[in-house]
Amino acid sequence: MSLKADYLKYTLHFRFEAGTSRGTLTEKTSYIIRLCDTDDPTVVGYGECGPLKGLSYDDRPDFETQLQDYCEQFTALDLQLFSWNIPIILNQLIEPTFPSILFGFETAMHDFLSDGQRILFPTDFTAGQRNLPINGLIWMGNESFMRQQIDEKLAAGYTTIKLKIGAIDFERECDLLAMIRSRYTADQITLRVDANGAFSPDEAMHKLERLATYELHSIEQPIRAGQHELMADLCSHTPVPIALDEELIGQMEYVQKFRLLRKIQPQYIILKPTLLGGMRHCDEWIELAGRLNIGWWITSALESNIGLNAIAQYTAKFRNLPPQGLGTGHLYHNNVDSPLTIIDGTLHYNPTQVWNLNKVTELK
Repeated sequence: MSLKADYLKYTLHFRFEAGTSRGTLTEKTSYIIRLCDTDDPTVVGYGECGPLKGLSYDDRPDFETQLQDYCEQFTALDLQLFSWNIPIILNQLIEPTFPSILFGFETAMHDFLSDGQRILFPTDFTAGQRNLPINGLIWMGNESFMRQQIDEKLAAGYTTIKLKIGAIDFERECDLLAMIRSRYTADQITLRVDANGAFSPDEAMHKLERLATYELHSIEQPIRAGQHELMADLCSHTPVPIALDEELIGQMEYVQKFRLLRKIQPQYIILKPTLLGGMRHCDEWIELAGRLNIGWWITSALESNIGLNAIAQYTAKFRNLPPQGLGTGHLYHNNVDSPLTIIDGTLHYNPTQVWNLNKVTELK
């Protein structure tokens, strides 16, 4: 058996202007990896590299050149020498400075080993017997747009709502939270917020105290990453549990991860496989979080349904989960048709639904 690796640069188009504290998104570029058995081209493994502009560790001008080189190097590998040990292959092939490429190849290999059936980790989730609880994400925008999203998520059966904050006036964001709390208690609706590092150091504690009045579950990354002393102080005194997100990016060594978590001691960490180097690195974060009594959940990062499918199946390996941050194919006009769907605020895998990969079968 001989494998060939190649990729397609694929642009996903949002159904709406998706606002974040770093700007407004209208499209997102992903790179779809394909692993094909040259002796049996009907068996294909797909993976997705989806670096986020201005955020990913591997958001760099030579990204596509490096990806092409890795595809050529993978094609030249004698996989039998590595006994198809995926972590060893990844360590041999890809530098840790390219976390999204690590994730793409990792998931493509798992998919190939499933005979290209997109069942990377068979569980009761992929059998359609267990749904994954997820939060409903409210994108930044003007007040009426955010209110519309909130009403839609609540009507769709979500019991956990996450609002991105930091783009409009803080008082108006507080008004939105007050509106939800006037209709639903903390026992009825769980509220999370994500500041994406938007708070300045001198205002962070005041804003956390204000947000605490709305009985929030947590706030993600209140200040920008890299301010470890200040973040540690906030985590030790905060009235709202803090979840690290961007803070984890670039911490690729086990000892780095341990030192970061031990120093800051957050209440939660957010795990995004695309940004952190794939599932093996998430396993390390989860193991360390358990040692340090830190909570966690897993979040997608604007992947197409190819990447989302891999992340959801990885997530389903764990039990007794809080609501996860797994987005859906509803974000994009031109997403890949998949078995993933939403039922009453949960992510469902319909095993009778056939994948439609026509959009990504013509790879260069």
